[in-house]
Amino acid sequence: MDKFEIIIQGYAFSEKDHYVASPSTVIIKSNGSTVLVDPGADPDLNEKLSKAGYKINDIDIVYISHYHPDHFLNIRMFPNHKIYDGGIVWDGNKEYEISGTIPGTNIEILSTPGHSPEHTSLIVNTDKGNVCVAQDVFWWEDGKQKDDSMEMLMELEDPFVSDIEALKESRKKVLEIADWIIPGHGKMFKNPRK
Repeated sequence: MDKFEIIIQGYAFSEKDHYVASPSTVIIKSNGSTVLVDPGADPDLNEKLSKAGYKINDIDIVYISHYHPDHFLNIRMFPNHKIYDGGIVWDGNKEYEISGTIPGTNIEILSTPGHSPEHTSLIVNTDKGNVCVAQDVFWWEDGKQKDDSMEMLMELEDPFVSDIEALKESRKKVLEIADWIIPGHGKMFKNPRK
């Protein structure tokens, strides 16, 4: 079974004249590979990785769930790493198509469009059951994660949505598969269906 660790619990909030946001940054260990999901925008990522016992060179794979800057600005910390997104591995200026799983791991790539057209989530089989790193399929501003009822999860407002019907379908898909869900911004929660 694979293992996961939340390095940064995603956050999003207004502050005076600006918005502050960075996603859940997650480490997944699978088949001997260490995968970092969404390096985010948190200025203290390196310090938080170090506190969890990781160095930049301990990371084998950097995975990007979608192309909103709060999810990838820290990618510049990984100039020599291959970068994976939903269906592509970027190795410098070379790109290779992938599908199904992150190569060399057991981590399933799940297409979850709606928040953005290219959005993907990851399914990780762990001792807790199936954990879905769902990122912005579900997310909350800080202090607004009230409950985890099915109705609330399906109707959760997303002010950045690109396609509301696709997002609802993606939410249904995640809720059919996952036992636990890691949202883009907010605390990990148990699927109320399970």
